[in-house]
Amino acid sequence: MIILLMVLIFFFLFTSTPIFVAMGIASFLTVIFLTDINPMILIQRLFGGIDQFALMALPFFILAANIMEVGGLSSRILRWSRALVGHITGGVAMTTQVSSMFFGALSGSSPATVVAIGKIMYPEMIRGKYDKWFSAGLLASAGSVSLIIPPSITLIIFGSVTGVSVGSLFIAGIGAGIIYGISSMIYIYLYARKHHLPKDPKASKGELWGATKKAAWALLIPVIILGGIYSGIFTPTEAGGVSAVYALIISFFVYKEMNLKKFYKVCVDSAVLTAQVLVLVSAAQVLGWMLTRGQVPQAIATWITTNVDTAFVFLIILNIVLLILGMFMEGVAAIIIVAPLIYPTALAMGIDPVHLGVIMISNLAIGMYTPPFGINIFVTQGITNMKMGEMMPGILRFFVCNVIALIIITYIPDASLFLLKIIG
Repeated sequence: MIILLMVLIFFFLFTSTPIFVAMGIASFLTVIFLTDINPMILIQRLFGGIDQFALMALPFFILAANIMEVGGLSSRILRWSRALVGHITGGVAMTTQVSSMFFGALSGSSPATVVAIGKIMYPEMIRGKYDKWFSAGLLASAGSVSLIIPPSITLIIFGSVTGVSVGSLFIAGIGAGIIYGISSMIYIYLYARKHHLPKDPKASKGELWGATKKAAWALLIPVIILGGIYSGIFTPTEAGGVSAVYALIISFFVYKEMNLKKFYKVCVDSAVLTAQVLVLVSAAQVLGWMLTRGQVPQAIATWITTNVDTAFVFLIILNIVLLILGMFMEGVAAIIIVAPLIYPTALAMGIDPVHLGVIMISNLAIGMYTPPFGINIFVTQGITNMKMGEMMPGILRFFVCNVIALIIITYIPDASLFLLKIIG
């Protein structure tokens, strides 16, 4: 049964079938032809897959991200980032990376970060004489940090399928996201220095203060989200609603770049994206149930228990599997399928569940821009009009940088958990 299921999934994927269709249809065909299970059970699983409290945060964070992009918050973050790091060697590229990290902290959406930052910064990098392949690779990789830095949609999904505290995952994601971003910034610095690329004049204290004041309302969002969660004022789910309302108020009445027509379009776009994510979650839950019926989790746990003696080796295997899986599957689907399979074994190995979540999300962040199906590649192509082959030199270089960051995150737990330990 499992063999046919996996064959069908890969067949549909390699024929460019949407992932949720591939998982759903493969599961239904397997049930109909190889089992006596009532197909209605799969329908119940489809609806049951999205009947989870933690998933209520998704539409709010998606709406907040879209409001921020249209309402002027992203552009002010860009100007502030440029005043902050534009004078460093590789200033324009540094601005792109730093802006992506901050916008990721506002939106939690990787493709949205690529679009919001890339539309403005790609022309700037080309004017600054950066190679096209470098610029494209940077955009695709920089956007992926949104999966790690809170409020990350993928971290919410991991928390929903494992029961790990979403608030704790958010805090750990800050440290991991900083390491991830710094790994790219080091390469940016070395590249810009080698090619003698121009940098901005250092912003005066007055200019930096002015940019900070203009961006202050946007910069407060992650403070409100994380501060509210850890002060007990609201839950992570309620934080999504608070961030959406806050972004709407700032866009309408402070920055005044939002109007009713734009807001209507933002709501429609957010509803469509929310539906896409939840349909994917439903289909992945059905597939996960099928794998459980086929004893796959038990088989994996038995194999690991028999062949893997230490957490060190277990994490090597986990990273390799997730890096490969990320090339073919979107992060939400991968988390829903893989996390329940390896979570009990990881706990048995003595791995901190929050640390496990950060490791998994960091792997899948890299998968967001690795061929053949990394979604950030296709979003970046829409901005740069480049073919995938032309982008590959830049993608490979940033891939190496981020894998080094992944190794640090994996084997130095305090690198991502230190904030959590400080907060207690």
